[in-house]
Amino acid sequence: MKHLYLHEDHQIFREALRKFLEKEAYPFYEQWEEDRLIPRSFWEKMGGQGFLCPDIDEVYGGSGTDWGFSVVIIEELERIGSGTVGIGLHNDIVVPYLTSYGTDEQKQRWLPKCTTGEIISAIAMTEPGTGSDLANIKTTAVLNGDHFILNGQKTFITNGIHSDLIIVACKTDPQAVPSYKGISLLVVERNAPGFSRGRKLNKVGLYCQDTAELIFEDCIVPKENLLGEEGKGFSYLMEKLQQERLVVAIAAQVAAEEMLSMTINYVKSREAFGKAVSKFQNTQFKIAEMATEIEMGRAFLDQLIASHISGQEIVTKVSMAKYKLTEMAKEVAAECMQLHGGYGYMEEYKIARRYRDIPVASIYAGTNEIMKTIIAKNLGL
Repeated sequence: MKHLYLHEDHQIFREALRKFLEKEAYPFYEQWEEDRLIPRSFWEKMGGQGFLCPDIDEVYGGSGTDWGFSVVIIEELERIGSGTVGIGLHNDIVVPYLTSYGTDEQKQRWLPKCTTGEIISAIAMTEPGTGSDLANIKTTAVLNGDHFILNGQKTFITNGIHSDLIIVACKTDPQAVPSYKGISLLVVERNAPGFSRGRKLNKVGLYCQDTAELIFEDCIVPKENLLGEEGKGFSYLMEKLQQERLVVAIAAQVAAEEMLSMTINYVKSREAFGKAVSKFQNTQFKIAEMATEIEMGRAFLDQLIASHISGQEIVTKVSMAKYKLTEMAKEVAAECMQLHGGYGYMEEYKIARRYRDIPVASIYAGTNEIMKTIIAKNLGL
């Protein structure tokens, strides 16, 4: 279907990106999965072709595009595999904090290298004892002269191994009432004294996406690395969650579309009892049900993306999309694996990887239970 927010320039951009990925990503993705890491060289190639942070202002090395170009990148990377999620996180979740809340000096210092792939970014919110309850994080930062002393531990951090620049949510005022008013955002650079990386985490899926623990032990962070105003961190996080959850919804939708496409191809070619599996009524009904859910999901999602690009606040609907589309993608994964039969459980069939990769989408960026809480609250309940 024709996307509401895309024009000819976006289509030309998509074709260029696809050609790049066919050469630089598709042939190597299985190796990246085995290595449990996407090489930095791929990031640098992405940057060299203008596929990192295209919406950054030209003065900072970007192309100044509308967010539709970023959506194209999210979609095409997801078609390769969900393990590319860290690039979307860099482009559309972390870097927007710098563009929105950074000083001009901070932008000049960091953004140009974010567009080239020299700097890979991450955001550190989740802690071993704190997930969705951000107001009660335990990581602290105490101002001492011209620097903050940061102490705490973060976990499940996407791009945790590669990251050169990490936005860390921390308490600069642990006594604040309510507690969320004590949260600030500090930007920690790769070589900061007292910063180390813990385990590279071994996940059920998303093998090539590096995820790690981060440790801050009397970590020295220059006060110039405070992002925005002290004590405003929680409100900044809330403001940016609309786009973050929309990114997750887009990836889930594309994953579902890809799983349906590969399954249709499979059932047409696979024979049982003397005829193609696609000729059985059960197969036809399952495919028809999934195709309908996916088509409805795409219509809703495209409307939301267009509204987001136009600057509308659509937190409730984005929460609906994040919840519904990630749940739909999980259901599609299960049905598509079933339609593949025993072969669906074999690693050489891509549905096996999709089946592993998709469940976490209902957990990160706020669990689907949190999404339902937001929806209910905003409906006046």
